[in-house]
Amino acid sequence: MSRETDLNTPGLWEAPAAGSARIGQAASGAPLAERMRPRCIAEFTGQEHLLGEGRILRRMIETDSLSSLIFWGPPGCGKTTLAHVIAAETSSRFIFFSAILSGIKEIREIFREAEGYAARGQRTILFVDEIHRFSKSQQDAFLPSVEKGIVTIIGATTENPSFEVIAPLLSRCRVLTLQQLEPSTVRVILEQALSDAKRGLGSLGLTADPDALEFLALQSDGDARVALNTLEVAASLMKGHHQGCITLDIAQEALQKKALLYDKGGEEHYNVISAFIKSIRGSDPDASLYWLARMLEAGEDPLFILRRMIILASEDIGNADPRALQMAVSALQAFQVVGMPEGRIILGQAVTYLATAPKSNASYLGIDAALAEVRQSGALPVPLHIRNAPTRLMKESGYGKGYQYAHDYDEGYAGQQCLPDRLAGRKFYLPKGHGFEKSIIERMEWLRAMMAAKTPAA
Repeated sequence: MSRETDLNTPGLWEAPAAGSARIGQAASGAPLAERMRPRCIAEFTGQEHLLGEGRILRRMIETDSLSSLIFWGPPGCGKTTLAHVIAAETSSRFIFFSAILSGIKEIREIFREAEGYAARGQRTILFVDEIHRFSKSQQDAFLPSVEKGIVTIIGATTENPSFEVIAPLLSRCRVLTLQQLEPSTVRVILEQALSDAKRGLGSLGLTADPDALEFLALQSDGDARVALNTLEVAASLMKGHHQGCITLDIAQEALQKKALLYDKGGEEHYNVISAFIKSIRGSDPDASLYWLARMLEAGEDPLFILRRMIILASEDIGNADPRALQMAVSALQAFQVVGMPEGRIILGQAVTYLATAPKSNASYLGIDAALAEVRQSGALPVPLHIRNAPTRLMKESGYGKGYQYAHDYDEGYAGQQCLPDRLAGRKFYLPKGHGFEKSIIERMEWLRAMMAAKTPAA
């Protein structure tokens, strides 16, 4: 059985590993996701940052100048499909290789053959699916052939290559990050499947309600394979129905999941996020978790939720608990590392912390009051004693004269006026006395009293 690409049949090659299947034009009985697999760049939807006009992967494919690559991205985002596209577009020998079914023996056999082709000027591209499943010793086996240019490797992984791919191999590969497909992209893929009479469901004469397609696109979590296979189940449920339209009820039955009332672009979206923010502000952790769950279950972008939590940590908690902002930012960073579904735990911890933290909007009111004053009074002169004095002329003009260095005073506090003269004594930040702000009030009152005691009576 030949392992190399049949260049006359787009997308057709055979994997060398035992148990691997012939890849190319899918049989009529294959799942819809396999039948609809794009065969060339023109048919590929999504990953515009890699395949758009002039982008890196598109240029590599069009100019047949591939280097060793690692595709890193979530399930269903197009890693294996890109291998099919490369097989269709490149002039190299192309081998599909499953890390699950193959070992070092098969790797060495491939490299022996590839060396013979390389001697005749023919390049071999080896696509390694699930490369993170290889052991260190198995990955080591790639190095000599990659180093000598005998093969060009394209690995696919859902795991962070920095942790799962050995450093010597990683240094010889360019990592390309594939992004989770947006619901709008998944919807386009579903519509293509409905209309394609040759490979899709077009010959069935089916249509789908917009809300059914939106439901499938949202609930697939960016996995085109899940969306297409669920659409195929929905189509099979249409047998016995007189109308040829896939409704939301049928889509729900196919996925075995009910759609929540939550239009990401409509009124309910704003109602739910409003309820979420107000529940945290109202120190109700149970309601906060409920509205968080509503958004997650409805397919809201967790990063949108986390950004709102960062704003809330400053706006509604502020210095009543300065750790709240740290918690919100750390939650965002941790979620970006972990992702879903485990990321829900990080969200839950951050939400309950923010909901139970003491509340104060004094910092929020303070900056808005200061901005209002600046807009009203304009650019008031900076007091001379706190002006910068980098030159002799400025010093002779009084710049910096009389400035009291705070660290030369008890408690690091000189009590010197720093506002423009017109605003002397004006207060913008008025701590509420909740949580840590109670300590802030006590400290500022004590410092002012200390200075008053040192100031001679007039």
